[in-house]
Amino acid sequence: MKAINAVRLSGAEILPLVEGGKGVGVSTGQSAGAWAAAGGAGTISIVNADSYDDNGNIVPQIYRGKTRRERHEELIDYAIRGGIAQARIAHETASGRGRVHANILWEMGGAERVISGVLEGAKGLINGLTCGAGMPYRLSDIATKFGVHYYPIVSSARAFNALWKRAYHKTASLLGGVVYEDPWRAGGHNGLSNTENPLKPEDPYPRVVALRKLMNSFGLGNTPIIMAGGVWWLEEWQDWIDNPELGPVVFQFGTRPLLTKESPIPEAWKQRLKTLEKGDIFLNRFSPTGFYSSAVNNSFLGELRERSERQIAFSSEPVGEHAAAYGVGARKREVFVTESDLLHAQAWEAEGYTEAMRTPDSTLIFVTPERAREILTDQVACMGCLSECRFSNWSQRPPEFSNGHKADPRSYCIQKTLQTIAHAHGPDQESVADHNLMFGGTNAWRFAKDPFYSNNFIPTVKELVDRIMTGR
Repeated sequence: MKAINAVRLSGAEILPLVEGGKGVGVSTGQSAGAWAAAGGAGTISIVNADSYDDNGNIVPQIYRGKTRRERHEELIDYAIRGGIAQARIAHETASGRGRVHANILWEMGGAERVISGVLEGAKGLINGLTCGAGMPYRLSDIATKFGVHYYPIVSSARAFNALWKRAYHKTASLLGGVVYEDPWRAGGHNGLSNTENPLKPEDPYPRVVALRKLMNSFGLGNTPIIMAGGVWWLEEWQDWIDNPELGPVVFQFGTRPLLTKESPIPEAWKQRLKTLEKGDIFLNRFSPTGFYSSAVNNSFLGELRERSERQIAFSSEPVGEHAAAYGVGARKREVFVTESDLLHAQAWEAEGYTEAMRTPDSTLIFVTPERAREILTDQVACMGCLSECRFSNWSQRPPEFSNGHKADPRSYCIQKTLQTIAHAHGPDQESVADHNLMFGGTNAWRFAKDPFYSNNFIPTVKELVDRIMTGR
């Protein structure tokens, strides 16, 4: 393996290894601090991170507001408190080594307020700010205000071009690096465009070369590109190291830190990672953000697939083949479907899927009464965790605070499921893990094949970083 040289990130010489940020209680101060202490850049997530009471217990994020707007304010308060708490833990754990970065989803509800609130309350504790899932034009302005380096996450040169020309050229001195997140291989939310085929992954090399050429044209030849998504062993990226066509490259690990002793995820989640096979990670578009996302193909995603498969189109008036009357809801309000779809609906009803729910696309999905109640309850309980949510139709834009569409029952409450799985440490955690969203990169199946994890071995973060640096 080629020698791995230190790189300058966020004002310090560190190992070219970055911990990928994973939101809602997964990238914590403990894991990020341990990664920094090992010599790299650890990353806390400030997406509704955990805060603690005076006894060190996690403060449950319970929402008491009567309206979505009131609950949205509670959510922002929880996020700021949690982000500050995790930043303090990371700083103390790092003990002056490495760098501590913070990661946030730009499409998080109140993202700008959360970022500013955390940086204000944790001055001097956070060295860099990473942000993706959207186009974070204002990221550079916020970073400049607080004097921290910023790291936009992009999946194409085109995206960075837009960010640079609109905003980042004004604050180039604090651009610490550009994260290229492979939209086919990275875990969590991915930046696939409408012109890219989710079933046909592209080679990242030419895409990163295109990004570097663009950066060079802006005078950013020495600014590192951070390769994220699909990185497991550095030996597999030998051609990228000290490559003049790519310039300085840093590697980000998002999935591998899940299986460490410092990782806070439940034991059932860790054990599930050890049993995955190739193909068990499912790239899907069920997320209420509207983005593609990559997650373990468990019962949770299976139910969402089945929900969408039990779907038929309807019209409010008889038009063409949509001539068969069908009654929807308790009042049996009449809509019109095709004769063949009417037979489908009757068959699903016979199987117990008796509730027909309208979607924004003039279709009906069929679910059980219990599932319908759960969907409606979750929609009503919305706390505005996203800037826009297609599941609940929330939008943080005044005055309507609505995205202007019907709520979409084919999606789910992402805040609920991620909070549930992250904190499932009881006797039923295996079932909880199977019935909630379990994000993961496409390489997660390699846990089961990598001899490093044989005999049920779970490394510390330090042991993982040492292994990455010394090779197989």
